[in-house]
Amino acid sequence: MAHSKKSNHRITVCVSCRHKNTDCRPGYELIEQLRKAIDAAGDAVCEDFSVSGVACMAGCSRPCTVAYHGSKKATYLFGDIDPNEDIDDLIAFANQYAHLQDGWCSSTDRPGKLRHSTLARVPAAMIANEEMEQVLQ
Repeated sequence: MAHSKKSNHRITVCVSCRHKNTDCRPGYELIEQLRKAIDAAGDAVCEDFSVSGVACMAGCSRPCTVAYHGSKKATYLFGDIDPNEDIDDLIAFANQYAHLQDGWCSSTDRPGKLRHSTLARVPAAMIANEEMEQVLQ
């Protein structure tokens, strides 16, 4: 299974997020749905994605939050993700993200709902450090 081996890319899902005015925490369901979808996608999605949960990503007002991470790549944080409606967009972005050398893409290039639900894009630390060194020289 794609999520059980060492991975170059990670999808992290907040498991603390709650739907507003409820005790429902959709993160665990989203993790399960993502793992199944990645496995079912086979070659359509890069095989080196792991999916895991984290206690909080500070996106509480936009549940459920999901982050994409990759070695030497920009990290993305998306909010307002629904396990029952957004799996196809998340899998499409996984495929896209896996093929982006630095992880960088514009909002118009992201699939479906992810064009409008981006909470943050954080440059890769290595890229930020290299750029800072160039500025300081």
